[in-house]
Amino acid sequence: MIVVGFILSFIATLTIVFKGLRSRRAKAPGWGGLIMVGPIPIIFGTSKETVKIIVILSILLMILALIVILILGWLK
Repeated sequence: MIVVGFILSFIATLTIVFKGLRSRRAKAPGWGGLIMVGPIPIIFGTSKETVKIIVILSILLMILALIVILILGWLK
């Protein structure tokens, strides 16, 4: 799960960088964060769009964690 978290962080960073390079407007980039405390996500951000993206990513992360737990349970 740690590796998945690093991969998602890397993808998010690349997305922000490429989005900033393509954008010709002088709009300030939004930022946000996600802290997973067990199954409970704590989400914060500077704009609604940023928070919406982080909510979607947190749901995907929880689904991925559930899939990994189920697969490891079946392998026993």
